[in-house]
Amino acid sequence: MISIVIPLYNKVATIKRTILSVLAQTVQDFELIVVNNGSTDGSDKIVENIHDPRIRLFFQENQGVSMARNRGVEESRGEWIAFLDADDEWRPTFLETVMRLCDKYPDLDVCTTAYQRCNAAGTMFDIRLQNVPQECCFVMDNYFEVAATSDPPFCSISVMVRKTALKTIGGFPEGVHQGEDLLTWARLAANSKIAYCREPQSIFYTGETSTMGKPKRIPAADDPVGKGLEEIFQTHPNLKGIRQYIAHWHKMRASIYLRLPDCSSQCRNEVRISRLWHPNKRLVYYQILSYIPYPLRMKLINRHR
Repeated sequence: MISIVIPLYNKVATIKRTILSVLAQTVQDFELIVVNNGSTDGSDKIVENIHDPRIRLFFQENQGVSMARNRGVEESRGEWIAFLDADDEWRPTFLETVMRLCDKYPDLDVCTTAYQRCNAAGTMFDIRLQNVPQECCFVMDNYFEVAATSDPPFCSISVMVRKTALKTIGGFPEGVHQGEDLLTWARLAANSKIAYCREPQSIFYTGETSTMGKPKRIPAADDPVGKGLEEIFQTHPNLKGIRQYIAHWHKMRASIYLRLPDCSSQCRNEVRISRLWHPNKRLVYYQILSYIPYPLRMKLINRHR
């Protein structure tokens, strides 16, 4: 049996679609654990009105998505855990695909697939992958190199993990509110090869993530994800692509600071750290932009989006 964990916080408009995509799976041997993470919009009532004995609904105060996922893992009964967010959905063959990977590569602890992004206009986008084989299914033994040069090769809605492997790394990092999933996958990848299928089996709804290119979320000043990645490097310094991936993380932080007012110095600091880990020509462009007044800078950024 597969245990499916959905953290739920104020997704009254989408949670039914998400759950129905689970119930429509070609593989039906699963339990569905929904952790209501302090919703105030009646999302939990939508779940209660979907009558299926495999659905179990748990309640907790809002404590962040990591604690909700970890609670779901604690309540799970299956050997394998799959995750889905309350505003996304699976193709009907998602579980079938990851179970096929599990059967093909029984010694691996992580089975995952590609996914598609869907924007607010309903347009679907495939993810861009670099440094991977051309085969449909393969073992990804260079996760950090792939993740540093591609879109994220998988995400929280496209992965199935052996419960014992997740327990070994301590689950999802609690108290981390941005990049907590990236750190989780990095910790898993440092300890296990990954079974991968290139066929997209899940849909990630991006919605309107920003206004005129301005991010909605500000990076954490203490950067717990960056510190966690450095800890991985300390214990696994020979991982292929690990330095490049850490540099990529700081480049992403620099990109966000670049699109926030009064954050030019933070942007330049992230550029400096990224360069220390792995040089990248684009960092020069970021640094130049950081010295341009914010209104003009945003015009230049939006012109090249």
